[in-house]
Amino acid sequence: AKPLGPRVGFTVTKKVGNAVERNRVRRRLVASSSALLPQYGKGGVDYVMIGRRATLTRPYERLLDDLKGALIKLGQVQNRTTNA
Repeated sequence: AKPLGPRVGFTVTKKVGNAVERNRVRRRLVASSSALLPQYGKGGVDYVMIGRRATLTRPYERLLDDLKGALIKLGQVQNRTTNA
């Protein structure tokens, strides 16, 4: 079987806002993950992105920076645990 690329799931609770706001948060997360997961995600790994209210107002470039930093950090943690 060929190795799978990274998979991603999204969750945004009703605490974030009404349906329009939750969908906007989800769309922003989808766009940022589509931009960065091919380069920074690990194949065969499942990622879960949790939408927060701040995602609505955070500038897109900052969202990209946040996600990139998190993916890099997760990759380092994963490498450290698999090499031990």
